[in-house]
Amino acid sequence: MARYLVTGATGFFGTHLLEHLARAGHDVVALCRDHVDEARARGAEIARGDVLDRESVLRAARGCDGVFHCAGKVSRRPEDAELLQRLHVVGTKTALSACREAGVRRAVIASTSGTVAVSDDPDHVGTERDEAPIGLIARWPYYRSKLFAERAAFELAAPGFDVVSVNPTLLLGPGDLRGSSTEDVRLFLERKIPMVPPGGLSYVDVRDAAVGMALAMDQGASGDRYLLAACNLTVRELFARLSRVSGVAAPVIPMPRMPSLARAGAELVDKLARRVGLAPAIDPVSIEMAHHFWYVDASHAEQALGWTARDPIETLADTVRDLRARGVVWPELEGPSALGA
Repeated sequence: MARYLVTGATGFFGTHLLEHLARAGHDVVALCRDHVDEARARGAEIARGDVLDRESVLRAARGCDGVFHCAGKVSRRPEDAELLQRLHVVGTKTALSACREAGVRRAVIASTSGTVAVSDDPDHVGTERDEAPIGLIARWPYYRSKLFAERAAFELAAPGFDVVSVNPTLLLGPGDLRGSSTEDVRLFLERKIPMVPPGGLSYVDVRDAAVGMALAMDQGASGDRYLLAACNLTVRELFARLSRVSGVAAPVIPMPRMPSLARAGAELVDKLARRVGLAPAIDPVSIEMAHHFWYVDASHAEQALGWTARDPIETLADTVRDLRARGVVWPELEGPSALGA
C-alpha cells in the first residue's frame, strides 16, 4: 500500500478518487481549502493548503509516494480566463515543483480530452498522438489553460520524478455536488435546451475515470497521456439516450450548423435576458462548443493500463437518478420519470 497526496480532493473527480484509493487500502492526504468534512468522511487525512501556496503543498507532500493533481475549476465563462490560467497553469507548476522537492516520485495530473480531441470534422476521432488543435482551443479559456498546465507538468518531469497525464472526456455520474460537469444534463431534464446542436461529444463515468487515474499511477509511462472515454455520439443521440432513461422528451428542432451565427444569436438572447433580469439557460460559449466534435479513441488506456469503461447508459441513468434524489432538478418542469425516482 502507498501514501498519496490528492489535490482538488473535494471536487467531483477528487471525491470519487478518494473513495477508490481508500477502498484499495492506501493512505491518502487531501490538500483542502474548504469542505474538509467531505474529504475526512472518505477516509482522508486533511492537510490545509492551496495549490498556489508552495509551502502548504510541501508540508502535505512530505512522506508521500505519489501525487494525484486534480485541483482545478470547470468554467466556460470568458471572464474567468485569468482565474483559470492562474489556477491551472501556475497552480500546476507550484504544486508539482513542491512535490518534487518533497521527494514525491510520481505525479498523475487530471487533464482533459479537450487538449487534443476537438475538431470541426465529424469523422475525426482524437488520439494521444494528435497535435493540440490550438486554433480551436485558443477560443476557450478552460481548455487553453488546461493545455498549458499539461505542458507545464511534463516540463517538470525529471529522473526520480515521473509525470503522467490522464485526459477524461466529459465526466458524468453521481455526486457532482457543485454542478461542475452535469449541468447540461440538468438543463435537459428541466427542458431548458430548446434546440439540438449539430455537434458531437464523448463522456465517461467519473467512477471509471477515478480508476483510470489510479491505474496511471501504477502503470502509466512518464511523459505519456491517457484518454478516457466510454462512447462517442452526436448531441442528438445523447438527448435520445437521456430521454430514454429519464422520460423527459428531447428537443427535436435542429440548430443550424453555423457556429458563428449560432453564437451571435446566443449572445443576443443572453443580452436581452440579462437586460430584463433573467439568467439565460445556455451561454454562447456552450452553444459554440456544441457545434464541434469531441470524439475520442480510448484504446491506448485500455491496452496500456487495462482500463475499461462501464455501460454508458448506466452512467446516464445514475446521473439522472442522483440529480433527482438530491433535489437538483425542479420536478414540476420534468415529464414522467422512466426511473421511478
